[in-house]
Amino acid sequence: MVKVAERVEQLPPYLFVQIRQKEREARARGIDVISLGVGDPDQPTPGHIIDTLVDAARDPAMHVYPPDEERGMEIFRAAIARWYKRRFEVTLDLDKHVLALIGSKEGNHHIALAYLDPGDVALIPDPAYPAYVASAIFAGAQLVRLPLHAEHGWLLRFQDIPTDLAKRAKILWLNYPNNPTTALAPQHFWKEAAEWAQAFDTIVVNDFPYSEIAFDEPTVSALSTNRLDAPVVEFNSLSKPYNMTGWRIGMAVGNADIIAALRKVKENTDSGIFGAIQRAGIEALDGPQDHITSLVQLYRRRRDLVVETWRSIGLGMKHPQATFYVWAPIPQGMHSIEFAGALLEKTGVVVTPGIGYGNHGDHYVRMSLTIADDRLEEAMRRIKAVGQW
Repeated sequence: MVKVAERVEQLPPYLFVQIRQKEREARARGIDVISLGVGDPDQPTPGHIIDTLVDAARDPAMHVYPPDEERGMEIFRAAIARWYKRRFEVTLDLDKHVLALIGSKEGNHHIALAYLDPGDVALIPDPAYPAYVASAIFAGAQLVRLPLHAEHGWLLRFQDIPTDLAKRAKILWLNYPNNPTTALAPQHFWKEAAEWAQAFDTIVVNDFPYSEIAFDEPTVSALSTNRLDAPVVEFNSLSKPYNMTGWRIGMAVGNADIIAALRKVKENTDSGIFGAIQRAGIEALDGPQDHITSLVQLYRRRRDLVVETWRSIGLGMKHPQATFYVWAPIPQGMHSIEFAGALLEKTGVVVTPGIGYGNHGDHYVRMSLTIADDRLEEAMRRIKAVGQW
C-alpha cells in the first residue's frame, strides 16, 4: 500500500464527519435522532434567486468556462463591491480588491497555500472553526493556538500575543461573528487588528460568512476602517444569508496584494464558478433583502427556546449575539464529549462537543438552530424531561 502524505496523516478527524457517524450508529440502534450538530439552513433559497439561476442556465453562453474564470465575472465582482459599499461603507476596486470564491472555505484553504511555507507560523484562535487548522496543516505550517475567553467576550486580545510570536507569524485567522462562540467584534477591534497586522507584517483573515445573522447589534466588517493598505482580507459567502450552502459561491475582499496572491492560486487550481450561479449571486446581492429580516427573526425565536430550555435544566447561559448557533455551557466536571454522549443516550439529541473547536471549548457544546421548528421543540422537550444535570 502506498503511504499517504504526512500532511494527510497529520489531519485530525473532521469533526462533522464524526458527528454524522455517531448519528448513523444511534439510528441503527433504533433511536429517533434529532441532530443539532451541523449548521445547514433549513429554509429555502429565495425564489427570485432561483428564477435568475433557471433563466441564466438556459443561456448557452453560461455552459462554457466563465469569463474571468480565475477571479469571477466582472458583473459579479461589481455586485460584491456595491454590496460592501451599501452594507459597510467600504469602497472596493472590483479589479484590485475583489475575488470570487467557491465558498469562503475555499478562500481559507487557498490563502494558506498562497502564504504559508513549511515551518511558517499560523495563529489560530482556540476555540475556532476546525477548517483553519486543516488548511494550515496542508501548507505545512507550525500551528500556534491563541486562547479565547468568555470573560473577554470571546474576543482575541492582541496585547496578549507575545511580541516574538507576532513577529514570526505569517497569518492570523479570525472569525467574527464567531463560530462556535457566537461573539461579535466591534469597530475598535478591527481598528486594532489592522494596526497589529501592519505593525507585525502579518496577514489578518476574517472569515465572515455570518455577516447577516446578528440579533441585537449590527455586524462590523474587518474592512470597515477602509485601511486597504493593511494586510487584512475578509472571506464571505452567500450560503448563510441566502440559504445557498450547496451553491458554493462566495468572495474574498481586501488588500490588493493578498487578493492577487489568492488569484494566482485559483488560476492554477480551479476554473471558476458556474456562470449561471454567478448571475444568481448578483440577484442575491442586489435584489430584495427582506427575507434576511424574517430569517433572523426565525433564528432569534429558536435561539430563545434553546436558551430557556438550557436555563431550565440548571445550566445558565447568555443569549447568543449572532450566527445560527448556541454555544452552551455544560455541567461542571464534565468534558464535552462525555456530555454529548450522555445527551445522545438519554434524549437522542446530537450536539457538537466543544473540544472539536479546541481545548478551550471543552466546557461547551454547540447546537445549531437550522432545524425545523417541530423537531427543535421536540429536542427541547426531551432535554427538559431529563431535568437538572
